[in-house]
Amino acid sequence: MQALILLIDDDAELAAMLAQFLRNEGLDIRIAGDGQTAMGQLAEVDPDLVILDVMLPGRSGFDLLRDIRARSPRLPVMMLTARGEPIDRILGLELGADDYLPKPFDPRELLARIRAVLRRSAAPPPEVTGKAEADTVLQCGALRLEPRRRRVTLDEEPLELTAAEFKVLQCLLESAGHPVERQQLTEQALGRTLTLYDRAIDTHVSNLRRKLEKSRGTSVEIRAVRGTGYELIDTSTS
Repeated sequence: MQALILLIDDDAELAAMLAQFLRNEGLDIRIAGDGQTAMGQLAEVDPDLVILDVMLPGRSGFDLLRDIRARSPRLPVMMLTARGEPIDRILGLELGADDYLPKPFDPRELLARIRAVLRRSAAPPPEVTGKAEADTVLQCGALRLEPRRRRVTLDEEPLELTAAEFKVLQCLLESAGHPVERQQLTEQALGRTLTLYDRAIDTHVSNLRRKLEKSRGTSVEIRAVRGTGYELIDTSTS
């Protein structure tokens, strides 16, 4: 089945050009030029990914992202940021965006990012998943992640994560008790190489920390390892 993508951008010419390019690559594209139209479409269809421009008429892309996250915590969202302003990138990720792409950009780069986001947000199909893999559970203290069901619990309570946060946490759990380099996290969780000034992984980790800390008394922590990356540990066993 074609992946359905909702492209939200008030630049009609750019949106039409991108939509045609992505349709030629086998994707189903819907376009909305403002937040009200976008939320109306989200009430009618269930997209696999939202591509959201920061600069929108009326309510900003950040305001719309808050609405989307309140409605669909797991729906993958990619932000398009004007001139790649660092504050826009960081704010978008802090509000729950899975990825960002600064304007102007090469449509082929957008396509690569889209495919990476779709890969990490999709559960593996049953026909290619063996029982051993399907039954695999990753656990550290009271934190439990089930890759096949795409489910995370902390102290037996569900933990709502974005697709990117889920993949980052999965990578850390697979190496629990050992440091994981930022480069490795970027490649495995985000599907791209780490570039200079790229703080996406750091922001996703910061979001994960906040969500873990909401469970009072939890002994699971994500610690920064100077010059390396991050390490997931259970402090009750250290």
